[in-house]
Amino acid sequence: MSTAASYPFSPAAGRDVRVRFCPSPTGTPHVGLIRTALFNWAYARHSGGKLVFRIEDTDAARDSEESYAQILEGLRWLNIDWDEGIDVGGPHGPYRQSQRSEIYADVIEKLTASGHLYESYSTAEEIEARNVAAGRPAQHGYDNGDRDLTDEQKAAFRAEGRQPALRLRVPDEDLSFTDLVRGEITFPAGSFIDFVVVRPNGKPLYTFVNPVDDALMGVTHVLRGEDLLPSTPRQIALYRALIDVGLTEFVPNFGHLPTVLGDGNKKLSKRNPESNLFHHRDRGFIPEGLDNYLALLGWGYSADRDVFTLDEMVERFDIVDVNPNPARFDIKKAESINGDHIRMLEVSDFASRCIPYLVDAGILTEPLTDDQQAILAQAAPLVQTRMSLLADAPGMLGFLFTDAASIEFQADALKSLPANADEVLAAALSTLRAADDWSAEALQQGLADALVEGLGLKPRVAYGPLRVAISGRRVSPPLFESMEILGKSDSVARLERLAAHLGE
Repeated sequence: MSTAASYPFSPAAGRDVRVRFCPSPTGTPHVGLIRTALFNWAYARHSGGKLVFRIEDTDAARDSEESYAQILEGLRWLNIDWDEGIDVGGPHGPYRQSQRSEIYADVIEKLTASGHLYESYSTAEEIEARNVAAGRPAQHGYDNGDRDLTDEQKAAFRAEGRQPALRLRVPDEDLSFTDLVRGEITFPAGSFIDFVVVRPNGKPLYTFVNPVDDALMGVTHVLRGEDLLPSTPRQIALYRALIDVGLTEFVPNFGHLPTVLGDGNKKLSKRNPESNLFHHRDRGFIPEGLDNYLALLGWGYSADRDVFTLDEMVERFDIVDVNPNPARFDIKKAESINGDHIRMLEVSDFASRCIPYLVDAGILTEPLTDDQQAILAQAAPLVQTRMSLLADAPGMLGFLFTDAASIEFQADALKSLPANADEVLAAALSTLRAADDWSAEALQQGLADALVEGLGLKPRVAYGPLRVAISGRRVSPPLFESMEILGKSDSVARLERLAAHLGE
């Protein structure tokens, strides 16, 4: 065995940095998982290093191809790419654990031959009995009692039909490391036991294959969730063994990212819809907005700026600047930031991104007609500054793609109408029927003369009934511009229809 000084942590910096993202394909991608991917990606891009993407799919009971496909879809949607691994290839493949069994078997053989792994036959009942006999709590856990079994003892256990697990012989000393996020951390000797790395059925555990893959793939920095911090001393112990048998030359640097909390300052559960990446996409988050907000779950661009692009994040991101304190997922702030990014889009880009939501709502079908394209191009600038989610598009724009006879007046809109709504509509219709200039500016001036000056109404009271008549809603895009898009005939017909409805 080597001395502690012979187990250096990676000195890699700049282009030598290698980070990895290695999710298990279980369920829909969690925003906390994708935040981890984003931080690894940003650190690799900032340093000029490499991001390795592999899949940890050895749990056949929980893993699914559907989840695997969703992880890929989510990363690509958010523009998180990688340099080596799944669908890209590289010198350290295969990049799915389920395809690396022969590699693991070879490493197990080397570690067993060198004495780092040993056979363990003790049952849970036997371990509890030894703890009680030694004056320890029964549930104290494994006592390293099988470390020095003789060949005769092993043969006797096998004769009983027992199959051994394989345990790693951990160092009998403190294990310390400098967490890139949390600073110096020490796990005292005796606080972690010789742990199982291979089941009695010969299948290696996650605690074995994960560090082995990192070592064989040259990973220099392991950036992962805070919940995995307790497993770090085991991983360091295994890395030491891998160094001893010549499979790597260093222990990677660790950085444990803050927990993502939900309401009530509890960990954001998978059962909470807000944890579901695609829930946010369906609601109308754009990649730029969600990337920005996920970056704020533990990191900040500057003290006075929360809105930034991925390129700006890459320019500034350093793992040592990540805050170790838990980060709360604030949906209102996320929506606000998403709205900021919606407003940063080119109008034509914004319009095209609205189309899938209008199609899903049954308002449009693809391909759009020339008339529909023209309406969308005119309307997009009117609503872009008013939307925080693309899923608002059907409600904001739908009325422009139907006719007067199909407008549905929402209940809350009808309740908002003033008592003199019929009088307002009559005066507006008189003005509009006589109008020759149907530009937004002319409409605003003519209706102001008729309703604000002529009837002495406040603008809110004067234009509220017109808004409801035109859109069916209490809140809509700018009224006069909407009327210009609809044209004179359709606009007048909508006011006539609401007037008739109120007269029923």
